[in-house]
Amino acid sequence: MIIIIGNQKGGCGKSTLVLLLANYLTLIKKCKVTVLDTDYQQSVSQKFQKAKILENVEPYEVLALELETYPDMKEVFAANPTDIALVDLPGKLDDDGLLPVFQSANLVICPFAYDEFSFESTILFSVVLRKINPEVSIVYVPNRVKANVKYETQVDVDLQLSKFGSVTKALPDRIDFQRTNTFQIPLSVYPVVLPVFDKIFKDHIKK
Repeated sequence: MIIIIGNQKGGCGKSTLVLLLANYLTLIKKCKVTVLDTDYQQSVSQKFQKAKILENVEPYEVLALELETYPDMKEVFAANPTDIALVDLPGKLDDDGLLPVFQSANLVICPFAYDEFSFESTILFSVVLRKINPEVSIVYVPNRVKANVKYETQVDVDLQLSKFGSVTKALPDRIDFQRTNTFQIPLSVYPVVLPVFDKIFKDHIKK
């Protein structure tokens, strides 16, 4: 199964969400996972290399990957349907190398924020994705949501995004999320992420 995590808008917490989901799938659901880091910043790959230097046991492999080499890797995962590939996308849409990634996706997880710029980028990302892969399932994850802020656009944003896919419960803006690495999730984060990931797993991955 190929799951891509992406949005056109940078800074939406995409790479952190990749780490959280990879840890959830391997440590809790005992799935075999490989993370393909195609983001230009390669922050997930850097965390993975740092953890290896510290001799931590890695529950999954992280591969820094150029988009040009993705089609060959896609064939590897197509041959092993029980394995899960998590693809961390770059934060822009103007790279032709994204076409085979979008075409091969079984599931797209799209983190976003309740602000005008994030919403517009998310809609554009969704429109492009739907044109390339009309049948793919899209799950939107409201991310870095501040507990003490009232988002006046939230109802309308959720309604518009529900035309493309489903919207999960929101993940809050908390500093302990930043302590997530490639071999563990901070214990304080589990109660927050489990309801979101359990729903995604039940509806889209387990079946």
